[in-house]
Amino acid sequence: MIKLPKIVVLYGGVGSEREVSLRSGEAIAQALTAHFEVEPLELKAEALPEGIRKDCSIVFPALHGHFGEDGQLQALLEAAGIHYCGSDAAASRLCMDKAATKAIARELKIAVPEGLTFDGAEAPLADAVIEQLGTSLVIKPADQGSSVGLHFAEHRSALGVALSMIRSGHWLIEQRVHGRELTVGVLNSGAMGVVEIVSQSGVYDYKAKYTPGSTEYRFPAKLEPAVEATIKDHAEQLFGACGCRDFARIDFLLDGARPYFLEINTLPGLTATSLLPKSASCVGFDFMQLAAELVAPAIARFQSGGDA
Repeated sequence: MIKLPKIVVLYGGVGSEREVSLRSGEAIAQALTAHFEVEPLELKAEALPEGIRKDCSIVFPALHGHFGEDGQLQALLEAAGIHYCGSDAAASRLCMDKAATKAIARELKIAVPEGLTFDGAEAPLADAVIEQLGTSLVIKPADQGSSVGLHFAEHRSALGVALSMIRSGHWLIEQRVHGRELTVGVLNSGAMGVVEIVSQSGVYDYKAKYTPGSTEYRFPAKLEPAVEATIKDHAEQLFGACGCRDFARIDFLLDGARPYFLEINTLPGLTATSLLPKSASCVGFDFMQLAAELVAPAIARFQSGGDA
């Protein structure tokens, strides 16, 4: 019998989503202990922790945002020959850039909100943005998750205030699509259940995501069969075209019967109540079963001696 590798769960990290990552790491580590030897390891610096043995361990990066989901950690793991779960460095870098993934969606003829990108040091004038995109807008970092830095503007003054607060970073302004918020998990290239997110405030921002009781989740979402099939097909196409592997979560807005692609999360939240486990429950996986499925491809790569 081939000995299973130890699972090193890296969590915490140094970015703005550290608190979310701490919860994800603790939850996934606990779920994995049912079947594997697990070592939770809190990441506190932009460096690969010492002591991870590539001959007997694989890494589960339960990290979000900067130095976790953006490909930097994955590149270090690849250079060290350490096998790990989730998308590789190239796909992680790509999917962290919302503008880049939306360019791929356009190539696939998948609808995306109209928008523009800008550098925070050179924010555009509000009037120029409104002339191009109208007044109902969403402003957000192009390379952050968990709705960090998310702003909504419905008139010129609100847009001007939001733009005046931006000093650095890579940003995206889009026309606001008023529709149903949906997300679907993808596991080993196959779409799972569609989850609908219904925020009491009407905005699924950081507060709505992490304040208990502020958001209702419907899973599986009640959708026309053709619409559900389209969303799942789009998710699988995007997963493949962006070079993702193992798992991801892909977000959409549904306006009538037309889904608009928003973003790909290559390392989505992984507490028992997070969106990916809700999607997986629609196809019969409980949280412990899902945890085992998430690490299975990396274990197979480790045992076959393939690429990390």
